[in-house]
Amino acid sequence: MKQPVHGGNLVWAAQQVGCPVSSILDFSASINPLGPPKTVLTAIESALSSVQHYPDPNYTELRKALSQWHKVPSEWILPGNGAAELLTWAGRQLAQEKLTYVMVPGFKDYWRSLQAYDAKISPVSFAWQVNDSLECFANIRESNAGIIINNPHNPTGKLFTIDSLLPLLERLKLVVVDEAFMDFVSPTQQESLIPLIADYPNLIIVRSLTKFYSLPGLRLGYVIAHPQRIKQWQIWRDPWSVNSLAVEAGIVAIKDEKFTQQTRKWLSVAREQMLTGLSRIKGLKTIPNEVNFLLVKSEISSGRLQQELLEKYRILIRDCSTFETLGDRYFRVAVRTIPENNKLLQGLSDIFNK
Repeated sequence: MKQPVHGGNLVWAAQQVGCPVSSILDFSASINPLGPPKTVLTAIESALSSVQHYPDPNYTELRKALSQWHKVPSEWILPGNGAAELLTWAGRQLAQEKLTYVMVPGFKDYWRSLQAYDAKISPVSFAWQVNDSLECFANIRESNAGIIINNPHNPTGKLFTIDSLLPLLERLKLVVVDEAFMDFVSPTQQESLIPLIADYPNLIIVRSLTKFYSLPGLRLGYVIAHPQRIKQWQIWRDPWSVNSLAVEAGIVAIKDEKFTQQTRKWLSVAREQMLTGLSRIKGLKTIPNEVNFLLVKSEISSGRLQQELLEKYRILIRDCSTFETLGDRYFRVAVRTIPENNKLLQGLSDIFNK
């Protein structure tokens, strides 16, 4: 089976080494290891009988909950079958522009959605090693164009400031910002554009509820945009793209403040442990950031490292050779619990010290 372009493909990993999926310790998908919240699991169980009926196609209650959470009118919000579905519609929207700028390296799914609608794509190189976002954006000269950005950036975890993104909103016809990992950033350091949404009709913000709340199997995300754009997307999409259980999970998840605080406490400690541990392994160089994953430069090929960790330790990391411009010397790892992080650190240490 061909190597996947996304993390979290445990079926592929298990087939590589001939073991059960349950035996794989997954560092390739950047999912909160503390979840799903117990409140969410209880809500799902209570809502099981709802699968007998179609969901509300307007997702009234979920939009209301998200509206209260973000202090944005509900008609500016559209839930989706994970951020991936919403990126598909963003790709269709961007394809209507003369040109679409896409940052490299970057999330590969942007290319999928744009190519599906024959968008004209112009890659923009991101000098992430020096976090020079202003220089990157200075190369964007075509105003009759759109751009898609993830903030925090994947796979580096770099965070763009609001001030660095404002010139794009002033200059370009359409700006799509994927904030899938913004919830992992400390509230005092977040750079979300949601507070600006009413001022910029050309702004689309995509968010995910599956990473922070550990619900990737349920598929749940949402977009925040101008109401006219939301109405257009509702015409394009299937009428019931979000299932009833995901709706209930989302409503309960965003209200679970205790889980949010537990996650922030875990991440601040576990990320520092991972950074410190990786820095002690000769042959590795880590890129610090404020999210729940780390990009690591390796003196050993990332493909070989991925294979050895799988074969010997049943650990899956994200080989970043599929990211444009990174080559085969970078891998990405999620921050997991401290005991799980120790298993990864020990495996890496053994491989580099032999």
